[in-house]
This record gives sequence, C-alpha cells and structure tokens, in this order.
Amino acid sequence: MKRARSRSLCLATLLAFACSAQAAGQAKTDYLPPWNPPPEGMQFSVPPFDAIADLHGDVVDPQLTVFFAGNQFMVVHDLVAAFKQAHPEYQRVFVETLPPGILAKQIGSGVLVMGNLRLALKPDVYTAGKGAVDRLQMQHGWFADSADYARNPLAILVAKGNPKHIEGLKDLGRPDVRVSMPNPAWEGIAKQIEDGYRKAGGDALDHAIMVTKVQDGSTFLTTIHHRQSPLRVLQGESDAAPVWSTEAYFQQQILHHPVDTVAIPAAQNAVGIYTVARLKAAPHPQAAKDFFDFMQSPAAQAIYRKYGFQPPK
Repeated sequence: MKRARSRSLCLATLLAFACSAQAAGQAKTDYLPPWNPPPEGMQFSVPPFDAIADLHGDVVDPQLTVFFAGNQFMVVHDLVAAFKQAHPEYQRVFVETLPPGILAKQIGSGVLVMGNLRLALKPDVYTAGKGAVDRLQMQHGWFADSADYARNPLAILVAKGNPKHIEGLKDLGRPDVRVSMPNPAWEGIAKQIEDGYRKAGGDALDHAIMVTKVQDGSTFLTTIHHRQSPLRVLQGESDAAPVWSTEAYFQQQILHHPVDTVAIPAAQNAVGIYTVARLKAAPHPQAAKDFFDFMQSPAAQAIYRKYGFQPPK
C-alpha cells in the first residue's frame, strides 16, 4: 500500500512538473508576433513556422496598397479601420510593414518573395523617414507628392527591472551587454543610432558596438528590428536594444510585456521624421490621394498619438 501510494505521489509530482514546464514554455511563446489583432475569418497560424506578421489585410485585388516603414506596424489595425470608416468605398486594403529599405527594393524590382509566397503588388503609398523619401525621390522620381505626419525619438529597450543596470548608450559598449542592433544595410534607424553612439562615446564606442562586438557575437544585427529586437529582449537573448521610442512604448504600455525603457538624453538622441508619399505610378491614384490626405487628418493623428508618436512640427 505504501509503495503504491509512493508511486502515485511520484507520478503526480512528475505530472505537475511537466504541466508547469509546459506552461512556462507556453508563456515564452506568448511573446511571439504578430502582436496585433488578426482580420476576421478562419484562423490558422503556427508560430514560428507558419505565421505572417508584416503582411496585413487583403492581398487579392486590393483597392489600396500601402508600404509602411515597419516600425509603425502597431498603428495599422486602428489606422486602416479608421480609413475604411472615413472612406467606405475602400474595403480591400493591403499593407506591408517591412523595413523601409526592403520596401524600396520591392518597389524597384516589382516583386517580394517571402518563403513560398510571391507578391507582385505595386504600392499606391509609401511611408518612411523623411531622409529616405527625399533620397528615393532624388534617385528615382517615384513620388507625386509627400508630407510629414509624425516624429519619433530613440530609446533603449531592456528587460523588466533593467538587470544589467544600463543607464545610456555608452553602456552598450560594455563586453557583458548583449545588444540587438538594426543592420545598417537596410534599416534606416541604424544611422541615427550610430550617430548617438558617436555623440555618447566617439568613434571608439561606435566601433566597439558595430565591429568588435559584432565579431565576438555580443552585438546581433537584425534583419527586421521592430520584430527581432523586442523578441530578443523578451526571450533573454539580448540585454538591450536601441529602438524608436514608440516600439518600447508599445511593448511596455500597450502589450504590458516585461520590459523597461531607458531614455536617451536629447544631446545624444535623434528624432525621426515620418513622411508619407503617394506614387506617380500608383495603381489606384484616387485611393492613393485619399489615403495621403487621411494620413494628415486629425483622425489619423489621434491614432498616432495613442501609440506614442509625436505630431509633426
């Protein structure tokens, strides 16, 4: 009897341990994107294998296609809903929220391949940093019109409680701090961050983070920072991630994920200016104009403020 009772107790203990381990594993996967409400319809996704976070809406015969600089992904759900309410004639809207450099290459080539999916949709509207839009216009003359609509400073995203005691950009050069850093090859934010490194610690700090620590593996260069950097901090793979302040605000204040934000002083910071541009070759020119105007409307501005963006000057 004692042996049977002991065996039952052992089995119960093992079962409890397995359940708690499963729950812990589930809690960790709960941090996976897309981080926004999905469209209506039959739901099927198996993160991280079959899950698409940065393609939104109707890919079949869209009435409007918008390429958004990816760090605005959090506003898309509310923004598109408000646009449809203001313009009920447009109900099939497709949005991409990939890095602006990738989106620019997609415009140039006409094609995006993501896994086994091939997209040949042309955008009606493109949004990115003001400098990027100006450069593309100078190089290619793609845009019929452009306008600024939001601003955004930089911040540092860290784990809840700031266990590495990071106080500013200079601490990201420490050998014990693992950094998630946007790749300068296609993420425009990298230039502003590197400018901050040089302001905080000169070329030596920039070299330490972007060369020495890349080589030893303590700086990880992302492909899509607005997804990878928060996730790496949440999963304990990186200790700090310089991001746009709205990305930290979204994780901490909207999703209530276990992260904290370290402010960067104005003298070392950069403020990104967001610009919307409608394309000369827009497949839906009236829709492009209507969305271009909507982005500057009080309704759109209110949504951007909800997610921590600053209004344009």
